Amino acid sequence: MPAVKPSVDAASRRSAIVLALCLPSDVLLYLLLPMHVQAFGISLAQAGVLLAANRLVRIFGYSYVVRYYARHGDRPTVMLAAATATVCALGNAVISGFWWLLILRLGWGLAYAALNLSTQVLATSEPAGAAHRSGRSRAYIAIGPMLALPVGALISIQFGPRPVFIVLALAALLGCWVARGLPGLAHVMPTASGRRFKAPDSVAIWSFVEGVALDGLFIFGLSLQAQAVMGTNAVLVAGVLLALRYVSEMLLSPLGGRLADHVGAVNMLVVCSVLTCIALTAFGSHWLILGAASVLILRAVQLPLVTTLVAQRNPGPGRVQALAANAVWRDIGAGLGPLLAGVLLPVASATWVFAGAGLAVALSAIVCGLRK
Repeated sequence: MPAVKPSVDAASRRSAIVLALCLPSDVLLYLLLPMHVQAFGISLAQAGVLLAANRLVRIFGYSYVVRYYARHGDRPTVMLAAATATVCALGNAVISGFWWLLILRLGWGLAYAALNLSTQVLATSEPAGAAHRSGRSRAYIAIGPMLALPVGALISIQFGPRPVFIVLALAALLGCWVARGLPGLAHVMPTASGRRFKAPDSVAIWSFVEGVALDGLFIFGLSLQAQAVMGTNAVLVAGVLLALRYVSEMLLSPLGGRLADHVGAVNMLVVCSVLTCIALTAFGSHWLILGAASVLILRAVQLPLVTTLVAQRNPGPGRVQALAANAVWRDIGAGLGPLLAGVLLPVASATWVFAGAGLAVALSAIVCGLRK
C-alpha cells in the first residue's frame, strides 16, 4: 500500500524541524572553536579555515546537491544529510587535528546545502501560503540554535568544549528519524543554464563585504572578544549574544521589510550600514555587549533589504539568476571572513580590524545607493 503523501504544511514543518535539530552542531562550533583551539589540536588560523570551509564547499558543490535532491526527493536526501550531520557532530566530540576536522566541515557544508534546499523547496511547493510557510519555517529553524547556544555554553563551562557535541550528535540523530516522514517523490528541476561567472554589481559587492564583516569576521571574533573582555564568563556571554542573532531574525526582519516599503530599501541599507559601522567599532573597542547586540539587531533588519534591491534592479526573468549570483557572493565573503579573522586578530588591534570592517560595509552601501 503506497504511503500517504503528507500535506505541504506538514512536510515544510517537518523539514524545518530536521534542520533545527542538525544546525546547532555547526553554530556551537563557531562559539567554541576559536576559544578552545588547543582542545581541538589546531591553531587559530586553522580554526578560521575550518569555519570557512563549510561555506566554500557549498559554492562549488551546490549543483551536485541539487541534482541528487531532484533525483531522489526529500526523504532520502534529508535522511542522508541528517546522518552526515550526526557523524560530523560526533567527530567534533572525539576527533582532533586540522585535516580530519576539515573533512567533517566539508561534509557538513554539503549536508547543510541539502537540508536548507529541502526547507525552501517544500515551503514554496504551492504558491498559496508560500510566504507564510517560509516565515514559519525560518522560525522553526531558529529555535534549535537559539536554545542550543546558551545551553551548550553552560555545558562547555562544566565539562569542556568537546562533550557537548555528543549531545548535539544525538539531536541530529533524532533528525534522521524525523526525516522518515518526509515525502520521497523526485522533483522536476529545470536544466542548468550554464551561466557564466559575472563580475558583481554594487549590491553584490555590498553582500560580499557584509559577508566578510558580519558573517565572517564578527561571528569568528565574537568568541575572542568575549574571552578578552569577559574572562571566565566569555563562553556564556558569547552564547547568549549568538542566540540573540536568531531571536532578532525572527522578530526584526519583517520590521525591516515593512520600513523599506515606506522609506526605500536603498535608503534603509545605507542608514543601517552606517550604524553597523559604528556598532562594529564599539564592539572592537571593548563595548562588547552593546556593540555586538547592535550589530546583530541591525543585521536582522538588513536581511530583507538586499533581496528587495536585487529584485528591483533586475526585473523580469533575470531576477532569479541575479538573486542566486548575489547569494554566491555573500557566501564567498562569509567564507573569506573567518580566514581573515584567523590571520588578523592574533596580530592586529581588534579595534582597527572591526572599525575597518565597519567602514567597508558603510562605504559599499553608499556606493550601492549612488548607483541606483
